[in-house]
Amino acid sequence: MPLTSFIKARFARGEYLGLHLTIGFLVSALALWIFLGITEDVLHNDPSTQFDSTLLAWMQAHHGPAADQIFRALSAVGSPLVMIILAVGVAVFLVISKQGLLLEGWLLAFAGGFLLNNVLKNAIHRPRPQAAAGLYQSWSFPSGHAMISLIAYGMLAYFLILLGPRNRRAQVAIVGCATLLILAIGLSRLYLGAHYFSDVVGGYAAGMLWLSACISGLEVTRRWRAT
Repeated sequence: MPLTSFIKARFARGEYLGLHLTIGFLVSALALWIFLGITEDVLHNDPSTQFDSTLLAWMQAHHGPAADQIFRALSAVGSPLVMIILAVGVAVFLVISKQGLLLEGWLLAFAGGFLLNNVLKNAIHRPRPQAAAGLYQSWSFPSGHAMISLIAYGMLAYFLILLGPRNRRAQVAIVGCATLLILAIGLSRLYLGAHYFSDVVGGYAAGMLWLSACISGLEVTRRWRAT
């Protein structure tokens, strides 16, 4: 039957519109669902957002000199300056390596991520937590650090797996390290009082949506060119 053949093709590894695209679509759909749910809660000041204030107050009450230095350093790893340096450094490597398609995907991921984050912030207009109100010029939701770091380090992990050795343990280690770093950056924004919990989760959801779209697009193009 045509429908059965279509479904089988969507889960076939060898098809350029196969399993990877199906997984990408499911991940994007889940990320969009999470983002829309959190955004609705933020816009309507849903009681669930009261957890934001509770967690923020708990974080502020558990500061310490050593932790302050650690979380400031982690926050810096996700700062716009570091992201720009990372973007340029990886772009230069891809140019030297003559990886034109990956270079296009890398630049699109960054440009689209920064643009999407600014559009969402200006559309939702959520003020920063009181402790950070005078320190930042941008709005609070979604967290730019969480969103852009997920896109940047997620894409970097994808490139390392794609261009690195075909070793399953090494690939798992790459994904694990990237995940831990991304989560640590988000936690640092909570600890420093720069964002609410829902800002960080919303940033992750929006970032995962864009990251999934970028990787899926690259995979489709790579496999289509290989056929």
